[in-house]
Amino acid sequence: MNQACKKQIKVGIAGFGTIGKVVGKALDSGIEGMELVAVTSGNLDKARSNMSDFTSPAMVVEAGELAGLVDVIVECAPTQAFMDVAVPALSKGKVLVTVSGAAILENPQIIDIARESSGQIVLATGALLGLDAVRAAAEGTIHSVTMVTRKPPTSLIKAKYVIENNIDLISISEPLRLFKGSAREGAVKFPSNVNVAAALGLAGVGADETELEIWADPSKTRNTHKIRVDADSASFELTIENVPTVENPGTGRITALSVIAALKSLSVPLRVGS
Repeated sequence: MNQACKKQIKVGIAGFGTIGKVVGKALDSGIEGMELVAVTSGNLDKARSNMSDFTSPAMVVEAGELAGLVDVIVECAPTQAFMDVAVPALSKGKVLVTVSGAAILENPQIIDIARESSGQIVLATGALLGLDAVRAAAEGTIHSVTMVTRKPPTSLIKAKYVIENNIDLISISEPLRLFKGSAREGAVKFPSNVNVAAALGLAGVGADETELEIWADPSKTRNTHKIRVDADSASFELTIENVPTVENPGTGRITALSVIAALKSLSVPLRVGS
């Protein structure tokens, strides 16, 4: 998006829960060069209620209407609804801002749809630090990328893999490793919990070559991610501890802020970071 263009960028939000409401509130409070025009959700009445304290509530529309009303769509919907949002948006050449790295791995054809229609996918990655360095290292040769995720049990009790295998996390007293394998495998088993691992795979050597461990750790109060990268240009180790949201402990508070930062980067005259 070009700052030279004075027209306000029209923004829509698909999914208006833990992340979407925070992003919507930021737009309502004012992001330079942008306006919140429309919102869609699985529960339209709840979406309206969530905007009861907005200065200028956006239109609440059916999902199929959103792409025709806006320039940028912020996708905050459940993982299973990703394609229902992404395909119409990208087919119309819109910008799709999302945190759903796992959904992109599961549906790689979405990149071709964006390419063919001059759309763009912006994967907001503020919930995992260091991806600028990973992307830079990937321009050379990366030898290995590993990531260890440790979350409080309450952040993982709704995970797909935990529910399907009837794993009782509430009563554990010691750290329990739930998964060890590739980031791609992890994204399949934990689609709503390891979007950061999917983003790491997409930024670096690929999801199949990115090693991932997921732990339920009762000693943790924050969702913690530690990555190690060994490349011909640099070796580095990074750790981030994300504060869980009250509404959905599996989602860190920084996730919504990551989306807001990604939105701002579309219109600001100075963008810091690649």
